[in-house]
Amino acid sequence: MEKKPRLSVAEIVWMSFGFMGIQCGFGLQNGNASRILEDFGAKVHELSWFWLVAPLTGMLVQPLIGYFSDNTWTRLGRRKPYFLAGTLLCCIAIVVLPNSAAWFAGKSALLFGALFLALMDASINVAMEPFRALVADNLGDEQRTLGFSIQTFLIGIGAVLGSWLPWMMTNLFHVSNVAPRGYVADNVVYSFYAGAAFFLASILVTILFAREYDPETYARYHGEKQSDDKAGLSEIFRDFGKMPKAMLQLGLVQFFSWFGLFCMWVYTTKGIAENAYGLPVGISEYDGVQKAVFGKAGDWVGILFGIYNGVSAIYALVLPAIVRLIGRKQTHALSLVCGGMGLISMFFITNPNNLIFSMIGVGMAWASILAMPYAILAGSIPAGKMGIYMGIFNFFITIPQITSALLAGPMVAFIFGNQAIYALLTGGAMMLFAAVSMIYVNDGRLIRMKD
Repeated sequence: MEKKPRLSVAEIVWMSFGFMGIQCGFGLQNGNASRILEDFGAKVHELSWFWLVAPLTGMLVQPLIGYFSDNTWTRLGRRKPYFLAGTLLCCIAIVVLPNSAAWFAGKSALLFGALFLALMDASINVAMEPFRALVADNLGDEQRTLGFSIQTFLIGIGAVLGSWLPWMMTNLFHVSNVAPRGYVADNVVYSFYAGAAFFLASILVTILFAREYDPETYARYHGEKQSDDKAGLSEIFRDFGKMPKAMLQLGLVQFFSWFGLFCMWVYTTKGIAENAYGLPVGISEYDGVQKAVFGKAGDWVGILFGIYNGVSAIYALVLPAIVRLIGRKQTHALSLVCGGMGLISMFFITNPNNLIFSMIGVGMAWASILAMPYAILAGSIPAGKMGIYMGIFNFFITIPQITSALLAGPMVAFIFGNQAIYALLTGGAMMLFAAVSMIYVNDGRLIRMKD
């Protein structure tokens, strides 16, 4: 096999530019989905159950998309058709989700909103998985840490925009952040419109300017494809049995990491509204004054989520230098410790402004979670299997989220007395467990459970 040519920084940027739009949509979802569902009447202990649709769709979609993109060659490219299809579907869901109450009322609006939350997440997964594989396709081992770090930087920029849009709509454009009961505030609705436009535009940049290797060139750099085209979808199950050892070891780290992240995304708005803004514990229906305070808390959570994504963008640029000093395993473990301490600190902070410091640690962990596991994993995946194994690796992202979704609601309701802040404390502890689990990860190449 020939050695892959080194790509310029500009070429790597164009390759991952569309991921910035994906994360703008993801940032909007993370910062506002719980807020929207509460506007539609969801109770605090029900929130994680509605979020359950996201990892379930990811578990089903990503391995399939990985398999099909590994076996796709079109005039548009290998991975690009999936970028475009996922983007178009997601933009529809982004526009419709906050408007569910315009067509339905009460529980019907809640169920309709949950349906489009599922469509939004499934579409994000369709667009997102091939981006991981594209970096691994085009970059040699010596550039993969740089490639995933640049991708993480762009992810951070997009997520900052998505997280800050509701605050910007209110404070820069004077759009109301309060809505009648059962409806979503205009600043959130207009933010979703703007996010959909940015999502589509950024994906088009990657489609127009990034290159993919044609089948002959790809074979020169990777060897002939090692799969039986007659095997069909059964190849996914067969490859699961031949999982690289590094993937299985990273699975434990991913479990604790994503369990903690899911707790943060679902419960930060409610936890901060109660712990830092003084709203009563466990109440879903607020009066006029309380609703205004909840809207203020929701906007501030968007700012905080934007801060941790901004920190992740900056930290991603220095990750390669840290890796050169202490190695990939140690870099990831250190970053996860910072994230765990950041989440735990939120339990003790009652001044909303001071939560900015918590987000610094969370941002460091988020940058590393988006880059280091993939950089470690990419070197152990056989040629021609990047898409399918990146999709299978998503199991270790979705399973902990599903577990968290099933357990977190009852924990908040029956153990924590409906105090959502304890879910954030639990998330921080999970991050620390993830850091300890890095001890067992082998950062080697092409070491598989079976041959």
